[in-house]
Amino acid sequence: MKTTDLVATAVANTFRSKTRTILTVLAIFVGAFTLTLTNGLGTGINRFIDDTVSAIGAGDVLTVTKTSTSDAASGAPQKYDPDSVAGGTTNPGRPGASTAVSALTDADISTIEGLSGIERVVPAKAVKIDFVQYDGGQPYVASAGSLISGQTPQLAAGTAPDGSSTTLQTAIPESLVSPLGFSSADDAVGATLTVAVSDPVRTPHLVEATITGVTEGAFANATSLTTNPALEDALFAAQNTGVPSDQLDRYASASAFVSPTATAAQIDEIKTTLTDAGYTGQTVSDQLGTFKAVIDGIVLVLNAFAVIALLAASFGIVNTLLMSVQERTREIGLMKAMGMGSGRVFSLFSLEAVFLGLLGSLIGAAVAIAVGTAVSAQLGQSLFSDLPGLQLIAFDPTSILVTTVAIMAIAFLAGSLPAARAARADPVESLRYE
Repeated sequence: MKTTDLVATAVANTFRSKTRTILTVLAIFVGAFTLTLTNGLGTGINRFIDDTVSAIGAGDVLTVTKTSTSDAASGAPQKYDPDSVAGGTTNPGRPGASTAVSALTDADISTIEGLSGIERVVPAKAVKIDFVQYDGGQPYVASAGSLISGQTPQLAAGTAPDGSSTTLQTAIPESLVSPLGFSSADDAVGATLTVAVSDPVRTPHLVEATITGVTEGAFANATSLTTNPALEDALFAAQNTGVPSDQLDRYASASAFVSPTATAAQIDEIKTTLTDAGYTGQTVSDQLGTFKAVIDGIVLVLNAFAVIALLAASFGIVNTLLMSVQERTREIGLMKAMGMGSGRVFSLFSLEAVFLGLLGSLIGAAVAIAVGTAVSAQLGQSLFSDLPGLQLIAFDPTSILVTTVAIMAIAFLAGSLPAARAARADPVESLRYE
């Protein structure tokens, strides 16, 4: 019997007992559906996190701070450090509490720049905005967030500020569009925004900047401006009017740029070098690492339930094929008597098992894609409408293919016992079977 005939016969034999085949396929369908859906959930969330990471920080940039010798997280009284500056981090367990970090100086910046693997360092200039205003309207509170080279913020309209331009530019968050008096995000693009800061003696200074775009995104601060370096420098200078120049070199953190082609292992090596020098370096991915680990853990647990369903379905395959072998005992004897070898008999029943797995996995994957896409779209318009760009359940063709092959492999293993039994059948005894 040719291989094509063997496959055709296996497919035809599968539908001899339609009810039994349907029940077995349904059992496989449950596992395939669950596995495809949970993998889609993991793919969708992780893809959203990756997109957000690229929007709020470039992958080749490390946020560097000076390593503190105190343990502020313990809650115990800390010794006063005259070189500390506000880090702007709030302790979730103690509302209103903020942390302080040891300040970086120009000498620290030079030291970091001299470390192996670091191409350049840009200190983060802390700017406290009093308010922002458009065309003399109602002032609103806002904060400043500088634009990192390589950053691609998520935009609802317009473009990101030009990091190389000497023109004062900013992108405002979508939440400030309507309050500032704009009819839409597009209406805000090109307008002039007034930004107010105060110097150490509380004298107000007004700085005007052009709005180039409107930002959106899950992890974006609802009141944070995205400023280009020119605007950041202008605000920093206005805020420190009258401050001696030797007192200006105090930074909470700095952005250390590495080669864009640096591998994960090379970045880890650079982090170790920073640690040895008394600094701490983190990428945006590091800061979101725990969140991703939790998501991956949840997906893993859900996948475990899907695998259990598939294992239960494998017993259905064993039962179906054992019944098929028993019902076709005389047929098996006839095939062997006509010269079909034990290997071909084994292949015939194994192919039936694989075909059952293929049917169940394809139907399960198709239904999972249909349901997942519909649910994801609905949730994106309702529950997760505040998270633009989030596709909760996304499907990766490679992942679906791997899942299908894995289910077919499980089906093959489940069918190997009945197939082996059929292959071992004695043709004489089989032909006498009633």
